[in-house]
Amino acid sequence: MKVYGDTRSGNCYKTQLIMSLLDIEHEWVHINILKGDNLSDEFQAKNPNGKIPVLELDDGRFISESNAIINYLAAGSTYYPSDRFAHAEVLQWQFFEQYSHEPYIAVARFIAKYLGMPAERRDEFVSKQEGGYKALKVMEQHLNKHDYFVNNRLTTADMALFAYTHVADEGGFELNQYPAIQRWIKRIQSEPKFIPME
Repeated sequence: MKVYGDTRSGNCYKTQLIMSLLDIEHEWVHINILKGDNLSDEFQAKNPNGKIPVLELDDGRFISESNAIINYLAAGSTYYPSDRFAHAEVLQWQFFEQYSHEPYIAVARFIAKYLGMPAERRDEFVSKQEGGYKALKVMEQHLNKHDYFVNNRLTTADMALFAYTHVADEGGFELNQYPAIQRWIKRIQSEPKFIPME
C-alpha cells in the first residue's frame, strides 16, 4: 500500500495512526500542497478532487477522504464496530468531525501553522473560533460521560476527532477549559502503538 499525504496534516495523520495501531506496512509519498503537488495531473489521476490523503491499494485502486480511508483500513478490527447501531454512531461522529469540527479547528490551524497567519486571512482565522469552540463543547459534554465516542472503546470515530483536536492550540483554541477532552487525549496517547503527529 501507498499513502500520498503530508505528515503535518491532521487528515493524513489519521491514516498514519490507524496504520500504526494495526501494524499495516505501507510506503509514504510526500505531497506538498503549498507547492501545488496535489494539483498535478499525476496526482489528480489518483484523486480528481485534488485533496490529501489518498490511499493506493496493492491492486492499483485508490481511496480518498480520510475517514473513508481509516474505516477501510480498520474494517474487521475492534476499531471499527460491525454492530449496526455502533457503526452508525461512528459515522455520526465522523460526519460531525467533517462538518462541525474540521472546517473551524483545522482551517484555523492551517492559517496559523501552515501559512504563518498572513494579514489577509486574520479575520478568517478569528471567525473560525466560535465554531471551533462550539464543536469542542459538544465533545466535552459527551466525554464527561464516556471514555470514548462509541461503545466506550477506541474506534475510528475517536481517531477522526483526535487528529485535529489534540493540536487545536495551534489554531488558537485553549484546551485547558476542557478537562474531559484532555483526559481523552491522554488516553489515546497511552495506546501501546500510538505515534505522535510529526
